[in-house]
Amino acid sequence: MPIPSPEAELRRLIDIMAALRDPDTGCPWDKLQTFATIAPYTIEEAYEVADAIAQHDLTALPDELGDLLFQVVYHARMAEEAGHFAFADVAKAISDKMIRRHPHVFGDAAARDAAAQTAAWEAQKATERAARRETGTLAGVPLALPALTRAAKITNRAARVGFDWPNAEAVLDKLDEEVAELKAELPGADPARLMDEVGDMLFVLANLARKLNLDPEACLRHANDKFSRRFNAMEQSFESRGQSLKGASLDAMEAGWQAVKTRERGG
Repeated sequence: MPIPSPEAELRRLIDIMAALRDPDTGCPWDKLQTFATIAPYTIEEAYEVADAIAQHDLTALPDELGDLLFQVVYHARMAEEAGHFAFADVAKAISDKMIRRHPHVFGDAAARDAAAQTAAWEAQKATERAARRETGTLAGVPLALPALTRAAKITNRAARVGFDWPNAEAVLDKLDEEVAELKAELPGADPARLMDEVGDMLFVLANLARKLNLDPEACLRHANDKFSRRFNAMEQSFESRGQSLKGASLDAMEAGWQAVKTRERGG
């Protein structure tokens, strides 16, 4: 089987997208879409790529990457129809940016190690934000990021100018303070106040993960996966005995949960 040409396959994909959006013969659903309606699918596809990587599923990964690429082509096609830009502009923009941000590879700058490249990358991004007149330490952090990820990014920015806790222990002290404030709000149970205090706790936890060089979003995904795995195992254990969780007491479920944890830990 001949190896497919990247250029030919990309051209084919762009042509398929154009056909789907054709005003006369295109797909009725595709013709109705806008940037706003497609954006959620773009985010979803990015997460599916991340999931395939997390599962080490290299069989599924090409398909998931294709879905994500299709989202880029989709947005570019809608922009081209409106006379804003086309796919070639998208490809040129990222190529120019990568060359600009890697002068040690494509220019005359001295070779860098990973840490030096990270610092140079952030400095170049700051220069680009300034050129776009995006001012302020927190400028350019996308509002649409997952909340935990955005919390880590904006506090990392703040830390660059010295506004940060000295260590993880200090963050834990702040977490204790936020827990006490939440407890103080519980008797009144005002939803707005509770949301404010729970938000503060989550924000501090995102900072704690950052101080420990952890990705808070990855930490929560890990916790979600662990809970799902253990809950499913507990439920299956009940079902194997002809029982249902719906009719089980909390004490019985807790005992089942602890049994699953013990098995996982090899006890």
